[in-house]
Amino acid sequence: MVRVLFLHPDLGIGGAERLVVDAALALKVRGHEVSFLTNHHDPSHCFKETVDGSFPVRVVGDWLPRKIFGRFYAFCAYFRMLYAAFFASFYLSNREQYDVIFCDQISVGIPILRLARGRPKIVFYCHFPDQLLSAEGGCLKKLYRAPINFLEEFTIGMSDVTLVNSKFTLRVFQETFRRLNVVPEVLYPSLNTKYFDDMQHKMHANEASFLSAAPVNLPNNSFVFLDINRYERKKNHPLALKAFCQLGKTLNANDWKRCRLVVAGGYDTRVVENVEHYEELNDLVKQNDLQENVILLRSPSDDEKFMLLHMAHCLLYTPANEHFGIVPLEGMYMSKPVIAVNSGGPTETIVHNSTGYLCDPKEESLSLAMANLIKDERLRERMGVMGHKRVQQKFSFEAFAQKLDDIVNDLTRNSTTKVRKYD
Repeated sequence: MVRVLFLHPDLGIGGAERLVVDAALALKVRGHEVSFLTNHHDPSHCFKETVDGSFPVRVVGDWLPRKIFGRFYAFCAYFRMLYAAFFASFYLSNREQYDVIFCDQISVGIPILRLARGRPKIVFYCHFPDQLLSAEGGCLKKLYRAPINFLEEFTIGMSDVTLVNSKFTLRVFQETFRRLNVVPEVLYPSLNTKYFDDMQHKMHANEASFLSAAPVNLPNNSFVFLDINRYERKKNHPLALKAFCQLGKTLNANDWKRCRLVVAGGYDTRVVENVEHYEELNDLVKQNDLQENVILLRSPSDDEKFMLLHMAHCLLYTPANEHFGIVPLEGMYMSKPVIAVNSGGPTETIVHNSTGYLCDPKEESLSLAMANLIKDERLRERMGVMGHKRVQQKFSFEAFAQKLDDIVNDLTRNSTTKVRKYD
């Protein structure tokens, strides 16, 4: 049994949060003792495993500012994480000793974590280099980012094992951190497939009652396109809306009348971009007269998201150069064809013309794929079957858990190995 502490900046709802929660579940299933330390955790805006008693969750430093005068988000995030790292190393470790600390997103706390009692091993999971997520700016922005970028590279190099979420992110990591003598391991995110299987059993037991709690009420003959992602501009929801609008120009009146696009996005009132982008999408719906055909949902629960996936006929995934993208896996496991932009992580999960379509990031390209799926039910069924099989074979929760279990066990057995292959 290995004692593992997960250190994560904001334990809300998102792909990074889903990854760390699934990693914690995987290690717990393997008999390890798992807990979380975070800067922020809102019980009304989080994955249910973090509030149902699955793991202890401790919050520190939430009183620290997230921004200063509407700026300096990165500086505040780094400072908050440093505070959590000091808390873990000089307070928490004196009461609850840990063998391994798993941190992600922000690496600046790693040097502090290495000072914790018992000298725990550090695993850092790089979803994507933080410096590449920052918007470009002028000379002052570059001057502000320079020490932060240096700290990111320097502190990642102090971890005992570095992991990335895809081969795409691995290439970007190596191109970005050229001074690091580190070869990260690719640990693909996975699904908690047991949750999906359990929900399927519940639904089959009483489908009418189950779906009565669905977050949307649609006509029985609806053809549903589903777009799941946070309300952030980089997620490119407007592409889905424009492609859907373009689709309407190619279908006959009866087919178009039954088409629905449901956009289900993570939404946090504390995040200005979430609020602004939701309103931008609302305006885009009105401008294109799509009020009857488009539904915008904010922060659906896990159960509601499952019901949406069940109701959907096709999943749309529109971010460009997404680092990995867990949503396509969810759609494929639910036997839904996935239409995604042909870049980044989805090129490693989706097989073009087999489990879905990889399209140019243009509304005409997506709308053509959408029209193909509306017209051909056998094609939809075949793609759904192939997608489900692909998740089972290549992205299973068991393989994910086994690899992660090997990593933490090897770290606690072998204190001299910095980086090792876990194939």
